[in-house]
Amino acid sequence: MVETIEELEELLSEPTPAVNETMGRVKGDLIFLGVNGKMGPTLARMAKRASDAAGVRRRIVGVARFSSGNGQAQLQALGIETIGCDLLDPHSLSKLPKTENVVFMTGMKFGSTGQEALTWAMNCFVPGMVCRHFAGSKIVAFSTGNVYGLTPVARGGSVESDALNPVGEYAMSCAGRERIFEHFCRSTHSPMALLRLNYATELRYGVLVDVAQKVLAGEPIDLAMGYCNVIWQGDANGMTLRALEHAAVPRFVVNVTGTELLSVRHVAEHFGRLFDIRVTFRGTEAADALLSNAGLAQKLFGHPRVSVEQQIEWVAGWIKAGKPTHGKPTQFENREGKF
Repeated sequence: MVETIEELEELLSEPTPAVNETMGRVKGDLIFLGVNGKMGPTLARMAKRASDAAGVRRRIVGVARFSSGNGQAQLQALGIETIGCDLLDPHSLSKLPKTENVVFMTGMKFGSTGQEALTWAMNCFVPGMVCRHFAGSKIVAFSTGNVYGLTPVARGGSVESDALNPVGEYAMSCAGRERIFEHFCRSTHSPMALLRLNYATELRYGVLVDVAQKVLAGEPIDLAMGYCNVIWQGDANGMTLRALEHAAVPRFVVNVTGTELLSVRHVAEHFGRLFDIRVTFRGTEAADALLSNAGLAQKLFGHPRVSVEQQIEWVAGWIKAGKPTHGKPTQFENREGKF
């Protein structure tokens, strides 16, 4: 059982031996753009821990607006340099150090409905400016499984070679983000890896937290999106750092997600047993869902360390104990692409 935030963040940032080896081979400094989000702090911390374990001294920089909270101070206490920057401001962006390695994590999803213009600016314009500034650097950039659109459940999930079929302006802007990176990868010969992530989970945020909270509150579980993939955030962190060695020209693409296709109904019933609560449902499962096939990631990076069963048990204990969450539902059940 995970008892404290400190224990949780230690777990999320613990590098595997393979991550340590990767960070021992990767040359140069590393910058994280958008470091103050849900994944950034533990990802940057894992990079620092793995670099230290490999005996490599490198500059690790975290960039964000740092407009609220104490995230900046926490990162600095871990030995990670921080820079406050609004990436939409070309002047501020131009002052960032040009490191050999870049992890691009910034973007806009929640609140995109009604702010479509800002969504496109964040998800397409900013990547273009970043690519110009870091021309020649190795870039690992986050994308999303939303770019695939819905796929038949029986197919087992979208694969990297599938044609993109984004639904809604958020997903379309993410497809645009990928095209911007692809263009600059070719035109500036900057090695790149695009990570189509869905969905990273931990104990304060994620699909499993959403389902657990509803079950505990006695709310009906919506089955509109009846199936999903999840991956423990610590495993996603490790895959992100290992992807630095797969960045290439033309760009490399990989689905970062769990290897299991999960039934939302079965997950809710599992929480119901752990909470000793009868679960109720609304609607029925559709024949398609937002699903990604993790075969390539498993081949390259191995099986995730933390199983779905373990995640469910940890989340149940955390939520039942009333421990803090980020208070940001994933809206994974949304089938119209409006966030």
